[in-house]
Amino acid sequence: MEQARRFRAEGGTPAVPRVAATVLLLRPADIGYEVYLIRRVAAMTFGGMYAFPGGGVDPSDSQTLPGWAGPTPDQWSRRLALPEEAARAVVCAAAREVFEEAGVLLAGPAPVAGDTASTVSEEAASGFVGNTASAVVGDVSGDEWEADRVALEQRRLGFAEFLRGRELTLRSDLLLPWSRWVTPEFEPRRFDTYFFVALLPDGQRTRDVSGEADHSLWLPPADAVDRAEGGELTMLPPTRVTLAEVAAASDLTDVVRLAADRDPVTPVMPRLVDLDGETPRFLLNGEP
Repeated sequence: MEQARRFRAEGGTPAVPRVAATVLLLRPADIGYEVYLIRRVAAMTFGGMYAFPGGGVDPSDSQTLPGWAGPTPDQWSRRLALPEEAARAVVCAAAREVFEEAGVLLAGPAPVAGDTASTVSEEAASGFVGNTASAVVGDVSGDEWEADRVALEQRRLGFAEFLRGRELTLRSDLLLPWSRWVTPEFEPRRFDTYFFVALLPDGQRTRDVSGEADHSLWLPPADAVDRAEGGELTMLPPTRVTLAEVAAASDLTDVVRLAADRDPVTPVMPRLVDLDGETPRFLLNGEP
């Protein structure tokens, strides 16, 4: 709060937000479904906060086009209201980050010429319904996969190069756009983040592999919200609000249905009000 007050008093100039992507991984549970959360290490920006796997768009995400299944970059451009190259980079960043930080790979075998089963229909692609293309790669927890993941994390290997070397295709249909959040203006480091939902592929499992997190857990979204409100889990507004939105779905099929009608274009930027009072609070778009 002191940072916000100082920014206002000094008439600070907002930092330019860095474009980023984050992914809510969901899986079925005995009752309902669960979401994957990681806690950022204390030394990082927003350290100690629980969040979803994700990070900034890297130049390599737009330099080389990987093999692609699902909605095309042009369709993503229209869905996200971004130039095609920028939209492609956001989708690549989402898939890359969830592999780097959670060990989950949203990719499948590269299509074989004439193999119609590995092609997404125009109807499915335009509706962003998910899980309609070819098979998804299975377990990726072995040593060779881990070596590639580390090389990606250290930027010694590009995501497109990695997929091509493994004869894999990015499954863009497995990423369902959900929302877009922009860090408040008073923060020295700001992000323009596109939020996606993805169902954990069969045969894969999350792993505590990223050096940017010191704890991870799976739990029902509603439970995560309750634990955040009770002070047990520390979260920023985008994480808490998004969890509440996802928790409103009755099941995973309903999450996919809701995603089709979400607005991933209009940015939500929390703003602090009552800075001079004892209980400053965040307001979202449209709140008085």
